[in-house]
Amino acid sequence: MMLKERGWKDLMTAAVRFVALLMCVLASVGAGNGQSLSGRWMQPGKTLDNGEQQKWILELKQDGNMLTGKLKNLDYAVELKGTATGNHFELFAPWESTKPYLTGDLVNGELHGMERGRRPMLAKPATGADDNPTVSYIEPPPLHKVPDNGLAQTPPMGWNSWNLFAGRIDDQTVRTMADALVSSGMRDAGYIYLNIDDTWEGVRDAQGNLQSNHKFPDMKALADYVHSKGLKLGIYSGPGPRTCAGYPASYGHEEQDAKTWATWGVDYLKYDWCSARNIYKNDALQPVYQKMGDALRETGRPMVYSLCEYGWGNVEQWGPAVGGNLWRTTGDIRDDWSSMIENVEKQVPTAPFARPGHWNDPDMLEIGNGHMTDDEYRTHMSLWALVASPLLAGNDVRNMTDATKAILLNKEVIAVDQDSLGKQASPVKNGDLETWVKPLADGGVAVGVVNFGSAAATATLKASDLGLGGPVRKARDLWAHQDVNFSGGVFPATVPSHGVLMLRVSAK
Repeated sequence: MMLKERGWKDLMTAAVRFVALLMCVLASVGAGNGQSLSGRWMQPGKTLDNGEQQKWILELKQDGNMLTGKLKNLDYAVELKGTATGNHFELFAPWESTKPYLTGDLVNGELHGMERGRRPMLAKPATGADDNPTVSYIEPPPLHKVPDNGLAQTPPMGWNSWNLFAGRIDDQTVRTMADALVSSGMRDAGYIYLNIDDTWEGVRDAQGNLQSNHKFPDMKALADYVHSKGLKLGIYSGPGPRTCAGYPASYGHEEQDAKTWATWGVDYLKYDWCSARNIYKNDALQPVYQKMGDALRETGRPMVYSLCEYGWGNVEQWGPAVGGNLWRTTGDIRDDWSSMIENVEKQVPTAPFARPGHWNDPDMLEIGNGHMTDDEYRTHMSLWALVASPLLAGNDVRNMTDATKAILLNKEVIAVDQDSLGKQASPVKNGDLETWVKPLADGGVAVGVVNFGSAAATATLKASDLGLGGPVRKARDLWAHQDVNFSGGVFPATVPSHGVLMLRVSAK
């Protein structure tokens, strides 16, 4: 009896196990014959120049064939949605419905795949030790007006490291760029700010003071060198815990960081929203930027304040109130025609807010970086001058072609940008030709005609359309560097494809 009972129990146990196994198989079939992707996955990121190891955490939830999740690290987070077919997965970001943000397969308990079709992905199940440090929420301050610092009465001009060097910038490169700004004539043409972008940051010491990393061994000495060349030094940070490249930013250390930069001799701050979006909503943009505006003012050192928030939150309306001298009105520029034109077209509704000390910023110049034609680069320079944009070169000024020098050093075009009236041009479209007109302090106007077409076209400018209040007395072609005639109140000119005609016209 005992043997029979034991045999019966063994049979029942085997049956229960079989049913459980069958249910798992059926569940796997329902999910596309694959293992579940639900869970937390970790992929090591790059090691930063300050020695910190980045970690990417992917949180996934699978419901049948549907996947939802979030990919995040210290400075970045993106919500993802997609599908699972067996062990294969595809996840899409909110802004893209055709190209997967992440794609790959679950193989032996690991995620193998590609990020945005460019970078390999290998993620393993995450443990508690993989969690990034938590960040406590800091309430933004009440709103008040930060007094004007009196700087940037004309749009700032200079050079920024990001477009060319990104994370490869270092002390020696900055020094050679300072030398080149002088020897090339750029400094004397007005390009005086030498701005270090992201990846200079080290770690904070025991007192919370942010150090520079090994690429910049002595920031004070570097600032002294830049100043000895008749230039000014700019630096980069952000109101979140991390910069765009994942380095320590100024969240919770605004006053401390501002004092550090003042001690070093910094003259310009680019302040990039980046990881702040993981903490604050856009309705906090103004008070958060105000906090650093106050901190800069308290140092007593004059520092141009550049807000980099991509045009979010109608920044042109409140930028001056937080102490801002310029503010980004667009996303990042790329070195191509479509990106350049898209950024400048976004300036149209911001025109009423440009004035001395306060400028709309469609991002840095790409002139000389090699992915547009010289005609397109002349258009780039002309449009930035017409919309009273900051002129921050992003090319290798140590090694410029004659064409690049002629564009960046065109003093007649620079004078339009630096005009003391501080007005911003507005455009009128006429087929493939678009005409921008900018009022100038001497009562004249600067005119730019851009050819969007694929072939050369004839532009006909009428003096009566320029709002001069009288007949044209003087007109000058700013790229040909010669005077021209409005015979009968009309001036015809051929404009090359993606090229520009730029005139300075006066009734005096």
